[in-house]
Amino acid sequence: MTISKFTGGAFLLTLGLLGGCTAKFLDEAPADQITDVNFYQSQQDAIQAVTAAYSELTKEGQYNAAMWAFDIWSDVSSTGGDDGNDGIEYKQLEAFSVPTTNFIATRLWGGSFIALQRANIVIQKVPGIANMDPAIQKRCIGEGQFLRAKMYFDLVRAYGDVPLFTAPPTGPAAVNIPRTPAADVYKQIEQDLTDAIGNLPPSYSGADLGRATKWAATGLLAKVYITEGKKTEAAQRAREVINNSGKTMWANYADNFKIENENNNAKESLFEVQYVSGRNQYDRNNVGSAMNEYFGPRGANQTPGSGYGFNIPDPDFVAGYEAGDTRRAASVWSPGDTYPDGSKAGAKATGSPFGYNCKKWFIGKVNTNIWDSGLNVPVLRLAEMYLILAEAVGPTTEGLEAINKVRRRSFGLDYNAPSTAHDLTAATPNFTNAVLRERKYELAFEFDRWFDMKRAGTLYPTLTDHAFIPRMTQQAATLKGVTSNVHGVPTQNNLVLPIPQSEIDTNPGLVQNPGY
Repeated sequence: MTISKFTGGAFLLTLGLLGGCTAKFLDEAPADQITDVNFYQSQQDAIQAVTAAYSELTKEGQYNAAMWAFDIWSDVSSTGGDDGNDGIEYKQLEAFSVPTTNFIATRLWGGSFIALQRANIVIQKVPGIANMDPAIQKRCIGEGQFLRAKMYFDLVRAYGDVPLFTAPPTGPAAVNIPRTPAADVYKQIEQDLTDAIGNLPPSYSGADLGRATKWAATGLLAKVYITEGKKTEAAQRAREVINNSGKTMWANYADNFKIENENNNAKESLFEVQYVSGRNQYDRNNVGSAMNEYFGPRGANQTPGSGYGFNIPDPDFVAGYEAGDTRRAASVWSPGDTYPDGSKAGAKATGSPFGYNCKKWFIGKVNTNIWDSGLNVPVLRLAEMYLILAEAVGPTTEGLEAINKVRRRSFGLDYNAPSTAHDLTAATPNFTNAVLRERKYELAFEFDRWFDMKRAGTLYPTLTDHAFIPRMTQQAATLKGVTSNVHGVPTQNNLVLPIPQSEIDTNPGLVQNPGY
């Protein structure tokens, strides 16, 4: 039978889905000679099947290559790297000139569908496993529901309407289906997360740290609701996390991004992508994160491969930090900064004509080999719950306190403090914009900014206040003379990625997004 390359591809992974189990909470080799007949018989089978679904998060179809492309598509960063075709798949996004064969668009689609189809298998098969601890059985089902929702949330925001699978496809007719309206996809996401909240435990310990919890599902549901504009529901779910999860914010912002603080149940993280170091691999589809090397200052010899200098902060983004904001030093290498070896960051570097580099995922040469950083990526943090609550309830007492909770941690200033340049009171009409601006700096290089700009309608209002215009005029003459590395202008026709051409070719039911 004909199987779409990725959309239904995970249907064919039933027998091989245990390869590449990469999460820190479980790194076990699969049994030999596994078949669909002798698998899904035990509790260990269920756990390994869930872990296989998690494993796609670490790969290039998710956080190791695709997700950080959305920063480059936004007003936060540019591609960087070297001249010519270095990072061409990101330069195409940056220029808003994306072919239907673009690598990022293809891999995000593929990795997401592989993961969600593995989650579908878990949701279908695990309830039928006898002699299994009921609590672990319930948890495994909840993890599958959480991961399916997470993948569909990424897909629907990136592509719009997408094929909706709620069970593993059973044949060609079930694989090659048309795109489902985004509104219906969101309904399924909401249902999955609501179900997951009832199935997942509030916390883990020991080897299970890093699995999705009840509070991860609740926090993701709050984010889904605010994306849909359902402010009452978003506020309710954000409050639940803030008031009941037992989470607290780190006193220092930078502590969120240290290996020694990963999966700390008593602190800020709600859900993280699990990376493992020490495998000494050039492989974006394995257990290590490539971001330490990819984002390291190019040629500065601060990482095992001397740094590739991708995902460089834009000058207008850096200039937007308020005085005293500690998030800048935690997120951006700036000219004059001292590197770990005592050398100084220059005012200009290959791929970074203004001397800025992304610092948030930097760990240098410690505990890593090549593309092999063990630093986890926080997908959801408590600080974001405060900002979702603030956006949802507006400039009320509760909303002001929520946004100020985040600001006080960063530099001790409230929005309604007279000394801040962004003074706001309950009568200020632009409170939502203020919250979105706070998200821009609190969640910088955490791959949310493009989606925030898109849902807020701030991508292309007019040419005079266009978020991308400063970058186009300031950098056009300086970014190495490579016009494809200068941001183009987003329009109504390129606010989503193209459906991969390989999918269009194999599935006659798919219709391409307008403009591609």
